[in-house]
Amino acid sequence: MAEAARARRDVVTGETREESALIRFVIAPDGTVTPDLGRKLPGRGVWVAADRASVETAARKNLFARSAKTQAKAPAQLADQVEALLRRRVLDGLGLARRSGTLISGFEKVSAALTSGQAAWLIEAADGAADGRRKIFAALRRAPRPVGQLGLYTSAELGLALGLENVIHTAFLAGRTADRWALEVRRLAGFRPLLPESWREEP
Repeated sequence: MAEAARARRDVVTGETREESALIRFVIAPDGTVTPDLGRKLPGRGVWVAADRASVETAARKNLFARSAKTQAKAPAQLADQVEALLRRRVLDGLGLARRSGTLISGFEKVSAALTSGQAAWLIEAADGAADGRRKIFAALRRAPRPVGQLGLYTSAELGLALGLENVIHTAFLAGRTADRWALEVRRLAGFRPLLPESWREEP
């Protein structure tokens, strides 16, 4: 994938990494450090590894100003801002996938997609019932291919993004659309766990 193949230098470590593993920042006219997740804003880009520790280090050490060779001020909650933007992008990507026909929902459809190997990702509502989650995870264990898992969004959030009601079980079908969306999910994973910690304690 061409997008993932382009490489940039991480200002924190000095290492060259693929763009898909980095966050681009630009310096606004007023000197504010601004995340550019879509990599489209004008100006010289400053690239930082897509994880909370790296963004916090870059802000604390004023690496944005040093790299851009200009006055720059990073907001105190810059890492939280990036996380919120990534969280929104990932959710918006689900809505786009549903409209393109690469996202399905409902227990029976998702279970069938998992066991047939068609699913690339399982997206579960964070507030779904534990019993239903256990059943869908049983189908996940029968999947013939690795399947990513995401449980960050409530049923209401998923429903709003997908234009549906009572969304609990959702699957992203394998293909290029899922591969592109997964790049955003992996960046988000650098800022927060993809599954609620309470799920690990369930029998």
